[in-house]
Amino acid sequence: MVNDDVFGQTPAGEPVRRIAIAGGGLTASVLSFGTILQDLRLEGHGAPLVLGYDDFAEYLAHRNFFGATAGRYANRIRDGRFVIAGARHAIDPDHPEMHGLHGGPGGYALRNWTVSAAGSDFVTLSLHDRAGTMGFPGAMEVHCTYRLKSGGTLSIEFSATTDEPTLCNLAHHSYFNLDDGGAGSILDHRMTIAAGAYLPVDAALIPTGEVRPVDGTAYDFRLARKIRPPAGAELPGYDHNFCVSAARGALKQAVWAQGASSGVEMEVWTTEPGVQFYTGQYLEPGMTGLDGIVYQPHSGFCLEPQVWPDSPNRPYFPQALLRPDEVYRQTTEYRFRLG
Repeated sequence: MVNDDVFGQTPAGEPVRRIAIAGGGLTASVLSFGTILQDLRLEGHGAPLVLGYDDFAEYLAHRNFFGATAGRYANRIRDGRFVIAGARHAIDPDHPEMHGLHGGPGGYALRNWTVSAAGSDFVTLSLHDRAGTMGFPGAMEVHCTYRLKSGGTLSIEFSATTDEPTLCNLAHHSYFNLDDGGAGSILDHRMTIAAGAYLPVDAALIPTGEVRPVDGTAYDFRLARKIRPPAGAELPGYDHNFCVSAARGALKQAVWAQGASSGVEMEVWTTEPGVQFYTGQYLEPGMTGLDGIVYQPHSGFCLEPQVWPDSPNRPYFPQALLRPDEVYRQTTEYRFRLG
């Protein structure tokens, strides 16, 4: 029997479903709205592993993408403009200064998906995205499956098809805190990222086009170190793509992280060529989340596997073009264990 309740209502009056699943030492709650991972717990560790809200209204009031699926194109596209087969397209930006971000103001994180299948340890959500929505060409059929597997593994599987060439770049956007659910900072968590290069960004967080080696920089996480930027780095935090590979491929480990006080460990395994690492420095202070925890900047960090940002305007980046004769597939696993 599937544990399913109504968590809230969209502004259009649609019921938002919440599905509870369990398996492999994990329990999770998933919302139909935005495919949001509302809560995630590891047996033997009391605090939630992700940031979220107990009240659906908070998801509408704060645009932090807590636990949501970002798409049709995750991350940023400069000026919201791109070209496919000689045809120019412009997507709707949230704000002009934000270019194209996470698919625009009607992106997948803000849509109510259909629960198409569910069991005790999995749920599949589906979305029909009409041609022209947010300016993207082609209609898309999109599916997202959350599955709890043995060994403390949360598996997130995406698939999509289209009826004409379009962009498809999906990313899971949870904020993680492996210590106390977000009551404290994540800056003293330890981390490794298996990337020899990263993408520098401009003041609008758009990649400059350079693919820069991490050697000798504050972006070198190839050996375990604290998330906190090194002294003298003059960084408020990270919001950058780390270049894991040159193309989508087989499932591989990209990240390892460990809580500073709990010792809880997390590995990120993914098929994607990039991981956007964001340390939550722009979170609004004073938001009340799960278990009454009050969040502050740096209460959680994001590890968002995806194609590199602004790839439509950088032909030498891994590309996000999806054609009608292809199926987009992404698998990302977050694997947890007690320290």
